[in-house]
Amino acid sequence: MALPTSVAPGRGVPYGWVFSGIWLFYLGENLTALAGRPDGVWRDVGLVAVALFAVTYVVAARLLMRRNGPRVVLTWTLLLTMVALTLLQAPAAGRHSLTCAVYIAGIAMTGLPWRQGAAVAVVVTAAVESSIRLAPGWQTIGHGYALAVILAAAAAGGIRLALERQARLLQAQHELAQLAVADERARIADNLHDLLGHSLTVVAVKAELAQRLLDVDLDRARTELRDLESLARDALADVRATALGVRGISLPGEIAAARAALAAADVQADLPTTADEVPTLNRELFAWTIREAVTNIVRHSGARHAAVRLRPDSVEIVDDGRGHGDGPAAGQGLPGLRRRAAELGAHLTAGRRQDGPGFRVRVEVPS
Repeated sequence: MALPTSVAPGRGVPYGWVFSGIWLFYLGENLTALAGRPDGVWRDVGLVAVALFAVTYVVAARLLMRRNGPRVVLTWTLLLTMVALTLLQAPAAGRHSLTCAVYIAGIAMTGLPWRQGAAVAVVVTAAVESSIRLAPGWQTIGHGYALAVILAAAAAGGIRLALERQARLLQAQHELAQLAVADERARIADNLHDLLGHSLTVVAVKAELAQRLLDVDLDRARTELRDLESLARDALADVRATALGVRGISLPGEIAAARAALAAADVQADLPTTADEVPTLNRELFAWTIREAVTNIVRHSGARHAAVRLRPDSVEIVDDGRGHGDGPAAGQGLPGLRRRAAELGAHLTAGRRQDGPGFRVRVEVPS
């Protein structure tokens, strides 16, 4: 069966190994049957084969779910090993050895291409049914083993499909985050070009004019030099503001970071796909708001769902958790954000939602 490989955040418990091992309890039927047999070579061979089968299954499940790239050769090698170990159990375990078919079908659906895995599952099911019909004394078993093989194959296929979709989703989110960073860099590059291209051109023209006026009109030359100083200071301020934007915080970057943080905390997120409609003057404040609110959601709220609602003049973050305070125990996050909002004349509201459980943070910039 396809098995999850994730580890719970903040803990070292290997849940993939635990989940793989849980299914081994079905092999208890084989061990019970073998233990009830008289001492003999086939009994001992069967007990060793069951133990090796269990180890092979758990290792196979983990290897197949961790390995990247083609896994066909590895899977077929593991399947043939499991089939051989099953046959070694059969002389002493009898019909109970059919339990191994469930594991074989699950591994096939986990590691082989979809068509090959389905074909193996069909062949295994047919082999189980044929064995029941042809082996002496097995005709009373019924179709339980065959049904178990079908269910195991379907479950393994379903888990594999879910994990593949999750992997594609994570890859898409990573690519979107990279695109957001690239877009922000392009925007800053455009700003630098627009700001400095104009400013430096004017500076060069005024410097040339001031140089010519030094011997003609000293007062006017001084005026041009004062303008030149003012232009240079303005250009320097623009460069500093842009540089601080690169090193500090950006709205698209915080949206991407929020997506990753909420996903890591297993919080379902509803986030905007673009920040293009937000004016440049509001972006930094909105970015800080999203960072602080999402940090509180991840740290304190215990929420399962969160949403960011972004408009040109406001940003609102809501969750369905237990909320968090705005008092002394809350630290400097929300008070610091309130000061940032006040500096721009914006209004911050933070508190429990009125329309349901959870917390709400909203910053609105007056028009």
